[in-house]
Amino acid sequence: MNYAERLENVTVLGASGKMGSGILLLTAMEMADLSLKPENKDRQFVLNAVDVSNKALDGLMKYLKVQVQKAAEKKIVQLRKVYENNADLIDNKDIVDRYVADVCAIVRPTVVLESAYASGLVFEAVIENPALKIKLLSQINKNSANAPWFFTNTSSIPVHELDEKAGLGGRLLGVHFYNPPAIQKLVELIRAASTKDELVEFALAYSKNLRKIVVPSNDFAGFIGNGHFMRDALHGIAEAERLSKEMPFAEAVYMVNRATQDFLIRPMGIFQLIDYVGLDVCQYIMSVMAERFPGETIHSPLLDRLIAAGVKGGQFSDGSQKDGFFKYEKNRPAAIYDPEAKQYVPVASFQAACDAKMGPLPQPALSWKSAVKHPKKEAALEEFFAKLAAMSSPGAVLAMRYGERSREIGLKLVSDKVAQKEEDVNTVLLSGFYHVYGPINNYFKREMVK
Repeated sequence: MNYAERLENVTVLGASGKMGSGILLLTAMEMADLSLKPENKDRQFVLNAVDVSNKALDGLMKYLKVQVQKAAEKKIVQLRKVYENNADLIDNKDIVDRYVADVCAIVRPTVVLESAYASGLVFEAVIENPALKIKLLSQINKNSANAPWFFTNTSSIPVHELDEKAGLGGRLLGVHFYNPPAIQKLVELIRAASTKDELVEFALAYSKNLRKIVVPSNDFAGFIGNGHFMRDALHGIAEAERLSKEMPFAEAVYMVNRATQDFLIRPMGIFQLIDYVGLDVCQYIMSVMAERFPGETIHSPLLDRLIAAGVKGGQFSDGSQKDGFFKYEKNRPAAIYDPEAKQYVPVASFQAACDAKMGPLPQPALSWKSAVKHPKKEAALEEFFAKLAAMSSPGAVLAMRYGERSREIGLKLVSDKVAQKEEDVNTVLLSGFYHVYGPINNYFKREMVK
């Protein structure tokens, strides 16, 4: 079965979700592009969008039309060549409308799982619940005569466990897209020891066609991305708890968040990132990892406490940010939750005092936005962090400790053989988390940290 044949009948499970909708969008356009090639004119391409709610599927189709139209407008030159033999399509608008129609015609929204039984490829993108994943994968496998291939978007559960418990015989591969899949360039590819070579070869070709950056991760819970992020987050939480013995909790969170964003030149602070992913999602990923790394404490009682109080973070369906550690106004942090008072404390009430206590940034200051576009980025980073290492202010010391711990986490992922090489760890953080430098670097060697 060649590449096009494998994509003739595909199913996405959890198609209306945050990850599933992006995977469906990318796959639908790839299938449509294949269908428009002359050599595939006799093939019928079907993409089953499976979810539990018809209302959610209606929303999915609206999302799909909007996103495909945007994509079509960006590649109108290419589409003009594709449709050049169609005399009815003259204006760009006509071509865009036709492409949107061709893509949407491939997608079959349904709440019926049985539609997946005819597929040769199944993308699993349901919630991070091993029992549910195993149940769905097993049911499809037992009722299909096609010996389908399965791609799981799990962000933490070892692939070999899902493969073995669902009885898939090596026909499962971890294909971990980053959120949102349509925009994020990174894909982590996780193969179990039993995963068949042909699945990996196909996934590489598929990812290449989607113009994704592929990083292989070995099959350990959390993989590279969450393996680093969860431990990084735990360090941030521990630092805030340590500082909260000297100052109010909200101020401690603010200082750690600012140290990780402004002093470490990241796109957002660690507590904003936890909010973006969701406190409950982080808690679950940590629980999966903790069970499989018994010699390491991968758990936060503080997260448990906040989640029990209803502080969960995450996003609304329109993409706006829900309140978590921070309360957001127009998607900007405005207040920080105090678990003792059980209320949010306005950042404006203490920001100036905290900034003064942390001390100044190295000069010339280097923001994340300016670093991304800097013509001599490496030299600018070296100068910034050399100055930071020479400073003794609380903000500089906090940031250097944090950077050193981040580096330590990255190196351990390599020594534990989660990542195959240091470059892979750095690529995941650069591509998947939009950092401007990888955690394994010379800026935060232990001898530089006070």
